[in-house]
Amino acid sequence: MKIDVFCHVLPQAYYDRMTAQLPSGAYMQKRVRGVGALYDLDLRFRMMDAHPGYVQVISLAAPPVEAVAPPDRSRELARVANDAMAELVGRDPDRFVGFVASLPMNHPEAAVREAERAVRELGATGVQVFTNVNGEPLDRPAYEPLFATMSELDLPVWVHPTRSPDRADYPTETRSKYDIWWTFGWPYETSVCMARLVFWGIFDRYPNLKVLTHHMGGMVPYFEGRVGWGLDQVGRRTDEEEDVRAKAALRRRPLDYFRMFYADTALFGALPATECGIAFFGTERVLFATDFPFDPEGGSLSLRETIRVVENVSFSEDTKRAIFQGNARRLLRLRLREA
Repeated sequence: MKIDVFCHVLPQAYYDRMTAQLPSGAYMQKRVRGVGALYDLDLRFRMMDAHPGYVQVISLAAPPVEAVAPPDRSRELARVANDAMAELVGRDPDRFVGFVASLPMNHPEAAVREAERAVRELGATGVQVFTNVNGEPLDRPAYEPLFATMSELDLPVWVHPTRSPDRADYPTETRSKYDIWWTFGWPYETSVCMARLVFWGIFDRYPNLKVLTHHMGGMVPYFEGRVGWGLDQVGRRTDEEEDVRAKAALRRRPLDYFRMFYADTALFGALPATECGIAFFGTERVLFATDFPFDPEGGSLSLRETIRVVENVSFSEDTKRAIFQGNARRLLRLRLREA
């Protein structure tokens, strides 16, 4: 069995609500409107069925709920999304083995309530957040109750990158050109989010917390040296007291906390990068994921190439089985019917 833990869907009820509230040119709208398998289930199932034993844990695609609706409406929008995903899981449990709840993060109190409802009442396998909340970082007191709740529930927090084209790459410009905001901006966003959570001390306060990062932890595995001895030097490059105090409060080296994150294989068929990520995070913290259906073929390419890569990594067959299904079963507490 191959359990895809980070793939995306836009249930029809949610899709209709979302597109009604946003102009066609809004952030990520052009992209999601052009990917049929996000909302066309017949098309999606044809792609899935081409790979026997392949199943999905579904989550919403970008944009984040909080980017679609203000706080007074995002609560209801998140409920619509989660109810719809739970219905999909209930209707096709042999294809959809779980779902990841979306949250109205621009209303932190409501986000905690929705996380509890989705897990306890709907059976969600965890919750999805994005690397920032409309530009605000996650290491804010307002968001700590959510991390505390997920630690108590013992289910993961999925972290999806978000960065829009209006984040220019140079201060003299007004936009990011050539999709740089996505190609390099999203991995950077993930890496920054991880670093901020590390120096916030989140893993010291909640050692049971499980955070799953999309696209193999962004840039982190490939910059192990800078993350390692480089961040050991925090406080020696600048005189910022906040930075010095944060590092001094940590119980371990920063590198040790970065290895506490989980990561997925959604790297668009990059074999060397996948092996680098497995080596960094360890065989028990990497889970199979494809980012379905975001590829030039509308889903079939990411499925085919990611399966190929995991099957060909230079690790043992036991490791491959753990990545394809074992780690997901354990981390998400999945109870699956065997084919």
